[in-house]
Formats: sequence, C-alpha cells, structure tokens
Amino acid sequence: MKPQAIIFDLDGVITDTAHLHFVAWRNVAAEVGIMIDEKFNAELKGISRMASLERILRHGGKDAAFDLAAREALARRKNALYVDSLAQLTPQSVLPGMTSLLHTLKAQGIKTGLASVSLNAPAILTALGLQSHFDFCADASRLQRSKPDPEIFLAACKGLKVEPARCIGIEDAQAGIEAINASGMLSVGIGVGLKQADLLLDNTEQLTWPRLQAFWDQQQRARASSH
Repeated sequence: MKPQAIIFDLDGVITDTAHLHFVAWRNVAAEVGIMIDEKFNAELKGISRMASLERILRHGGKDAAFDLAAREALARRKNALYVDSLAQLTPQSVLPGMTSLLHTLKAQGIKTGLASVSLNAPAILTALGLQSHFDFCADASRLQRSKPDPEIFLAACKGLKVEPARCIGIEDAQAGIEAINASGMLSVGIGVGLKQADLLLDNTEQLTWPRLQAFWDQQQRARASSH
C-alpha cells in the first residue's frame, strides 16, 4: 500500500529562502533600532510573519512601542523587501533531489500538497518552475493558527481529499514536525536537532521515494501489529 499523499513544507524542504528572510528581517529590525543575527533568525523558522515580528520586537525590548497598525506596516515592509529578493530564485534553486522526487511521486500516482505558512508560496513555486508539480497548496491567508497547530496540514489534506492517517508530512522546523504529528500524519524531518519526527534525515538528497516507501511500509506493519 502507498500513502495517499505527501505534503511538503516549502522553505528548507523544496528550496531554501531562509537567508532571504533573514536579510529582509535584519533590514527592517535595523530601521527600528534592533539588531538581529543568524542565530536569532533560526528562532523564526517555521512561524508566521506577524509572530516573527513579535519575537523581534520582544528581542529588542520594543514590543510595547508599536501598535497593531505600526506592526502591520513593518510586516508589509519586510514582505516587500523579501518579495523583491525572490527574483533571485530559479529552477536551480530547488534543493537537491526534490525535483526528481516530485516527478517520481507523480509517476506513482501519489498526490502532492504544499503546507507553507508563506503568503508568497505560489510566487516561489512559479519562480522554481514547480507549480505544476503540486496538486494542492494550502492558502496561508486563510489560516487562523500557525504551526505548531496542525491547521495548515489538515487544510492540505482536505484540499487533496485524503485522510491524514494515510499521508506523510515533510518539514525542516520543529514547529512543523509538531504540527504534522498533531494532524495524525506520519512525519519526516529534514536536518539535525529535530525531535519527535517519525523519520529523521540529514538532507533532501536522502529524501527518495524508495526510502519513503520503505518507511511507510514499516510504519504500516508497526500499526497493524499494535492492534
């Protein structure tokens, strides 16, 4: 038996725009007198734009200095800088092995979904030349709750018309792994230091269909034996 669908996070799994996010946030933070570095930026991984801004303001001791309208203006400023930087993305920006995996999943008849909190996900997929490789992209603008809440992964399952228990979710952030687990899907983590992933891989080159198929079969056998 195969999984009904595989649902991917975008940043750190399909491509890596983390540095572009960092540069945009660093510039916006500097404009209001806050300094951030790459180490702090790692804490923003996998969370929404406004949640990231709140952490930055708190980090700089300025969380009481900006009302909602001012925060929204800062968030728009960051997004404008980030969107401008997306012009750097090309199909060569896809992480190793991912284009091949997406081709294989299509050939296997397995649905593919995207569960990214980025409001720019459609534009990023277009820049990467991958928009036709995904059967459904969850709309981040409709989310009420960000990861680690499972809402976005459940929305992707609903859009694909699949059952979470028969799907695999792939993430590179701890909040994302927790969201996948809470949704009832099996979780695959990419990178070091992640906890609670059902399968942990070092990088996307290790994310192949044979490995996912073996992982799926192993998990199904374990489930069957536990009943």
